[in-house]
This record gives sequence, C-alpha cells and structure tokens, in this order.
Amino acid sequence: MQPARLPRVRLAPLPTPLEEAPRLRAALGARCPRILVKRDDLTGLGMGGNKVRKLEYHLGEAIAQGCDTLVTSGAIQSNHCRVTAAAAARAGLGASLVLRPGESEAVQGNLLLDRILDARIRIAPAPTAAAVDAALQEEMEALRRAGRRPYLIPKGASTPLGALAYAEAFMELMMQTTDLGAAMDAVVFCTGSGGTHAGLLAGTRLLQSGVDVVGVGDGAKRSELAPVVAELIVGLAERCQVSLHVPDEAITVLEDYGGRYGVPTPGCVEAIRLAARTEGLILDPVYSGKALAGLIDLVGRDRWRADQTVVFWHTGGQPALFAYADDLGGAR
Repeated sequence: MQPARLPRVRLAPLPTPLEEAPRLRAALGARCPRILVKRDDLTGLGMGGNKVRKLEYHLGEAIAQGCDTLVTSGAIQSNHCRVTAAAAARAGLGASLVLRPGESEAVQGNLLLDRILDARIRIAPAPTAAAVDAALQEEMEALRRAGRRPYLIPKGASTPLGALAYAEAFMELMMQTTDLGAAMDAVVFCTGSGGTHAGLLAGTRLLQSGVDVVGVGDGAKRSELAPVVAELIVGLAERCQVSLHVPDEAITVLEDYGGRYGVPTPGCVEAIRLAARTEGLILDPVYSGKALAGLIDLVGRDRWRADQTVVFWHTGGQPALFAYADDLGGAR
C-alpha cells in the first residue's frame, strides 16, 4: 500500500490497546477460546470509537482541498456524527450534521455531545435514505450560498479512505498479536455501513493471514451490505495501487444478532451486562453489544476451539448508552 502519499491529520493515539479478557472467557465456559479485546473505543477524540481512524484521512483531504466545513449524516445517536463534530472542532472547521429522525430527539448521549461541540444540526424530514440525501444536498447548497466550502463525508465515513484506515488497523493488530505470541484465528466486530468491515477484510487478505473476519450485523442484511463491502475494497485497492481480490464468500455478515437497527436485542443487553460485570468493559447498545452477543452465541455453538484466539474489536459508541436507559433496565 502507498497511504503515505495521502493527506492525513493524526487524531488518535495509536496503537490502541489489545487486552486479555480472562474473566469473560471463564464466564463463557471451558470450551471458550482465548479472548483478546482491541480497544478502539480508546481512540481519544470526542470520546473515541472506530470513526476516529477513518476521519484522519477525510479531515486531511478536506484541509488539502481548502474546505472549511465538514458535512455528514447519521442517526440521532450517531457516533460518526459526534466524532465528525469533534474532528472539525480540533481543526478549527465548522461541522454540519443532517440527522435521520426515528429515535428520541431528547438532548442526551451523542446528540448532547453534538451540541456541546457546536455542530449545526438539521433533522431530515423523513427517515428514508432519499429524504436524508436530499437534506444533505440542500445543506451543502445552503453552505455554499453562505460563502462556505463544505466537504461531504458519507455516513459512517465508510469510503475507500475509511476502509484504508482499517486495513492499517488490521496490520497494527497483527503486530500486537505477534508481540503477545498469539496466533489470531478470528476477529469479531459489528458491521453496519461497511467501512470497518472492508478495511479489516482487505488487511487480512493483503497480509495473507488466514484470519477469519466475522462481521455481526447491526440490523443490516448481508444481501445489502456485502456488495457495499466489496465495492469499498475495490476502491481501496485503486487508491493504494494494490492488487486485491476478495471473493463474495469471504464477506461474512451474521444477521441473527442485530435485530432492528438502533434497538438493543435481549442478547445485546445481556452481553453489555456480562462485559461490564466480568471485565469492567463498557459496550454500547447499537453496535458493540450486538457484536459481543454474536461472539457469545458462536462460542456456545463451538465455532472455535479452546486453544484458539479470537479478537473482539470494540468499536466504541458508549455515549449512546445514556439514551437507552429504559432498554437496559437501569442498574438491575
């Protein structure tokens, strides 16, 4: 790869930690593989999460193009929108967020942080992709009329640039597992907009590591997401001038654990409690909680042996917890 030629603004303290989870492993029984946790919730900026890595390249490109406002979209409790607003503040740029209705608009969680970060917030007229896209274009035009130079970041920063950040992240992980003397067999994470998924899958293919890349859907269907992941990998390869082919069957999207987007499943709620009560590890109810619920069920189905090593990639998102108190049942 040749990412050094691409403009980039360093935002995250890297590498993020890779931690053992022995009490979680013990709670899952004698047949549970070794579990390591990749702490991308600790990427720092604006309370962290996986979007920070992706925004390093997008912010670099925006500044190189002379733009002065970052524009993006997401759900009311979007982690990506929160971190985009933080990245803009760090760089002295404006931030404009077009949010998809459908969740509570109470000012808490990520929405509260958006406001603290002084982002301009616009709620789309309907939750459909068409309505959000139209509102985005209207916002871009309004900013241009006001004399601003907006830079549009697609939802989740799931672009070839965002995928590149996670191909590099996979290489970072490989160095860490090598230092630990661990032969990594699988990495499990939540997949939604496809950028993290594409990057991790590209990374394992470029290194010919043989690591199983297991995406647990946040509510997205494989039929919708797999083509997105494949297209992002093609774009990444073109950007970095590398030869990279990933067959369709290598794109794993598990649909059984996501339920409906933005709604915690019972398994997700139990996973959040188990991670907190065994490791002091705080997960979120939209993404990482569902990913751990998937991992737990796969352990129970003997997907891996006890002598294997599985990495759980923590993608962050904890601020959303505070908007889901009712779903999580308080402190029971």
